[in-house]
Amino acid sequence: MIKVKLRGNEPLEHLLRRFKKMCETENLTKEIKRTSFYEKPSERRRRQQRKAMKRLLQRIRNEQSPRRPFR
Repeated sequence: MIKVKLRGNEPLEHLLRRFKKMCETENLTKEIKRTSFYEKPSERRRRQQRKAMKRLLQRIRNEQSPRRPFR
C-alpha cells in the first residue's frame, strides 16, 4: 500500500505529484490497466512470448553493437 505524508506546508499539487510518481515506480498503474479486463490465457501466453522475443532481440542487438569509448 502506498502512503504519502504531507510535508509541512506542502501544497496539494505537490502531494499528488509525489503520489503519482510512487505509483509509477511500483508499476501500480500498469497492473491496474492489465487486470481491469479479462485476458484469455492464449492471449496472455502470446503477450508473454512477444515480450520475451523483444528482450532477446534487444540483448542480441546490444551484444553485436560495438561499444565506443567514452570521450
